[in-house]
Amino acid sequence: MQSCCKFVAPQRPTPIITPAHRKPRAPHQRRHVVTTAELRGGGTNTPSPPPADSTITYHDSLTDIAFIGLCRLAYGRIAGWQSERSWTNGPETFRGMVEVSRSLMKGRSAAQQRDAVAAGFPQVPPWFRRVFPYSRKGAEINARITPAFFTWLVGPMQTAAVEIDGQQQMSAVKIERCRYLAESNCVGMCVNLCKSPTQHFFTTQLGMPLTMNPNFEDLSCEMVFGNEPPPLEADPVATQPCLATCATAMAAGSQRCHKLD
Repeated sequence: MQSCCKFVAPQRPTPIITPAHRKPRAPHQRRHVVTTAELRGGGTNTPSPPPADSTITYHDSLTDIAFIGLCRLAYGRIAGWQSERSWTNGPETFRGMVEVSRSLMKGRSAAQQRDAVAAGFPQVPPWFRRVFPYSRKGAEINARITPAFFTWLVGPMQTAAVEIDGQQQMSAVKIERCRYLAESNCVGMCVNLCKSPTQHFFTTQLGMPLTMNPNFEDLSCEMVFGNEPPPLEADPVATQPCLATCATAMAAGSQRCHKLD
């Protein structure tokens, strides 16, 4: 999994758009993702190592704090518990959200965790997919608006070009260093509470195939709209071991994160 990205976009709540006609890309096909910066400057840059946590400062707006709080409340209702951290300080309420989402995992299998989070997504009426079938344009619109609405959750990101069926389209999003993954330091939380439910919602409910490729080495992530996600058992994350910095990591040398079971 490779990922690099460069710029910050504004934040807002998310509309989802998926218009008409074009076969989505099948999983496992090779592709080359090119960021908008690379398109301007030519050449592909190797992503630099992630900066230390102490070098990163998030300046959360009131809107950001409101959305973090809503997410924290939603996780709290599922977990039956709430963190005592501040609700008005951006970094603190974000940490509170992560604590609550970690609590949500207790006593639940990986499948139960994914189902619990997926149940919190909006219910999409059956006619939506008929009126708005998949299209390349719809995939590009989703990629374009994602940086404007999810920076509060994952941090800086930018739209990128991706090759699908031999054609280049702007339907990828490169997350520079995922804020949620960096704060949680947990493979299971990334996969069970973010990647899997989000892929399922877009692909199954909205008819907009989405594959998310987290990079557990540099904490970046690649989102590709129009790319059918593989079954979880065939996904590279299925064999990902615990991160060394995870508070509940298994012993070094474990072949698979224990929270994926």
